[in-house]
Amino acid sequence: MSQTSNRFENAPETALEWHRAGQGAALATVVQTWGSAPRRTGSMLVISGDGRFEGSVSGGCVEGAVVLEAQEALLDGAHRLLEYGVSDEDAFAVGLACGGTIKVLVEPIGSAMPLDLLEQLVAARAARQALAYEVNINSGVRRLLHSSFPQRMRMDRSGMEDDEETFVAVHNPPLRLICVGAVHIAQALVPMARIAGYDPVLIDPRAAFAASDRFPGETILDDWPDEALEKLGLDARTALVLLSHDPKLDDPALQAALAAECFYIGALGSKRTHARRLERMVAAGFSEAQIGRIHGPIGLDIGAAGPAEIAVAVLAEMTAVLRGKAE
Repeated sequence: MSQTSNRFENAPETALEWHRAGQGAALATVVQTWGSAPRRTGSMLVISGDGRFEGSVSGGCVEGAVVLEAQEALLDGAHRLLEYGVSDEDAFAVGLACGGTIKVLVEPIGSAMPLDLLEQLVAARAARQALAYEVNINSGVRRLLHSSFPQRMRMDRSGMEDDEETFVAVHNPPLRLICVGAVHIAQALVPMARIAGYDPVLIDPRAAFAASDRFPGETILDDWPDEALEKLGLDARTALVLLSHDPKLDDPALQAALAAECFYIGALGSKRTHARRLERMVAAGFSEAQIGRIHGPIGLDIGAAGPAEIAVAVLAEMTAVLRGKAE
C-alpha cells in the first residue's frame, strides 16, 4: 500500500500484525473535524498494548492522550469516541494557520472490532478490492460493504453520515499510474503523480528509453505493453497513459484498457493522430461507448508547452476524471 503524508495507509495491516503477535492493538481513526484540523477525516493511528504507535491523528497535538485512551480501551474492550480541541499554537506547530476540533474513534482489536472483520478488511485490501467499513458509534454494529457509498468511494472521503452516528471509512486500493512509453513527458509526470498519491509503473521494451538512470527508483517493465498489463492487471483505480507515439506499443495497451475498468485512459498525439487511433479501435471491434473513454489529445487544454507543462495538464485531467469533475 502506498503511504501519504496525512494518512497512515497501512494501519489495518499493522494492527492485525500486532494483534497476532500478542501485543494487543487498537485503531484510532479521525471520524469528524471542524476548523483547520491537522489531519483529514479517515486518518489513522495504531496503538499497541505497550504504548507503541504508528501513524497520526493530529500531527502530534493529541497523540499522547489518544495512546493513553487506547491502552485503557484495550483493557476494558470497549470502543470510545474522543473529542479534542487543537489550539492555534499547536496547530501552527504542525503547519496550520489556526486550530480546530477533531473526534477520534478508538477501537480495540478482538473486542470492539472483531478479529474476523479486520482479517476480511486486510484480505480485501491485499486483493485491491474497494470497500467501505461502516460502524455505528452508538450501537457498535460494524460491517464491510461492497458497492456502497459511491460518492464517498469516488472522492476518497471517509466521514460521518447525516445521522451523526454512522461513520464510514473508505478503503480504496492505492491509485496506480501506468505509463506506456518512458519518454520525456513521463520523466516529469511520474514524480508529479507520486506526489499526488499514485504508485507509478513504466512500460517500455525499448532499452534506450527504459534505462533506470532516466527514472531513478521507479518500476520499469521492459515487456511489450500487452504482456506487462496482463501481469499488472487493470482496475477502476488505475490510470493508463499512452506516451510512446508508436501504435505498435500504444494500441495493444489501449485495447487492454478499453476491455477493463481503468478510470482514466489518455493518449498522446495530435487530433489527426487521435482520429487514426480511433479508426483502428473501431476496426478492432470496440464500441462507440468504449472508444469514448479515451482522452485524446491527452490532458486539459491549458496551453501546455514542453514536457513538464504537458505532464501538469495530464495529471490535472486524471484528477478531474477521478473526482467526477471532467466535462
